[in-house]
Amino acid sequence: MTESLPEFADAVDPDEVATDLVVVTGVSGGGRSTVARALENVGFYVVDNLPQALMLDMAQLAFQAGGAARRTAMVLDVRSRAFSTDLAGAVRALKERGFSPRVVFVDADDEVLIRRFESVRRSHPLQGDGRLADGITAERKLLAEAREQSDVIIDTSHLNVNQLRRRVEELFGGEDVRKLRITVLSFGFKYGLPPDADYVLDARFLPNPFWVPDLRDHTGLEDAVSKYVLDQEGAGTFVSNYAALIASTAPGFEREGKRYLTVAVGCTGGKHRSVAITEELTAQLRDMRLAAHPSHRDLGRE
Repeated sequence: MTESLPEFADAVDPDEVATDLVVVTGVSGGGRSTVARALENVGFYVVDNLPQALMLDMAQLAFQAGGAARRTAMVLDVRSRAFSTDLAGAVRALKERGFSPRVVFVDADDEVLIRRFESVRRSHPLQGDGRLADGITAERKLLAEAREQSDVIIDTSHLNVNQLRRRVEELFGGEDVRKLRITVLSFGFKYGLPPDADYVLDARFLPNPFWVPDLRDHTGLEDAVSKYVLDQEGAGTFVSNYAALIASTAPGFEREGKRYLTVAVGCTGGKHRSVAITEELTAQLRDMRLAAHPSHRDLGRE
C-alpha cells in the first residue's frame, strides 16, 4: 500500500521557517549535475529530477523533518514529464506558504552546449529528429520565463567543473543567506561580456602591463602587476568611486529581494588590469562589511 503524504497546514510561520530552499534548473548540458553535487558538498539535501508538482510537498516535508533536510535543493529537469513552464507559479506557491526559495538557472552559450553534447555523443532531449541546435532552441523557449525570474544565473560557458563547484560553494556556503552576495568578476573583452553581469566596469583606460616586458608573463594576482596597475593615475579613484556606488546601492537591492550581484571588471584579455582591479575592489567592499568575493573568468586563457 502506498503511504500518503501528510496533510499540512495552509501556511507555515515565516518566523519558524529555517528551511533553506534552493531550486536549480537550466539548460541541458549547462552543468546542473555539477551544481547539485556542489550543493551536497556544502550540506544541502539534494532531490534530483523532482517533478515540479511536488515542489511544495517536498518543501513541507523538509520543514517537518528538520535537521539536515532543512537545507534542501530541488533540481528540475526539462526532460521530466512533470515539468511545466510555470516555474514562477510554483515558486510563488512556496512563498505563499512562508518559504523563501532561491532559484538558480544554469546556462551556457549555444556553441558550448553543442560541443559538450558532441563530445559525449549524446542527442539533446528535445531535438527529436532535428539537429542539436533545434533542441537547444526549443529548450530555451521552454525555459525563457524561468531564466528571467531566477535569482542567480550561473553561466558555465567558460568554467570547468572545479571552477563551477567553487562558484556554487561561494554562493551557498556558510555566509548569512539573507545578505546580498557580491561577485566581483574579472574578464577579457576579447572573450565577450559576462551575460550575468549587473555592473560592467571598463579598466582599459589604464596602461596595459602586457606592454611592459617584465610584467607581460605575470598576472594581476601578483604584487608587481597589481602595484603597477593601482599606482596609475586615476586607478585609485576608479576603484573607490565604484566601491562607494556599489555600497550605496546594496541596501536597496536587499530591500527589493535581490540576493546576488555580479560586478564585472573588464580589460583586453582578463589577465592584468581587470584582475588587479577586481582584487582591490573586493577588498574595499569587504572593508565596507559587504559579502564580496573575487572570481577570474579568463585568467589562464592566454
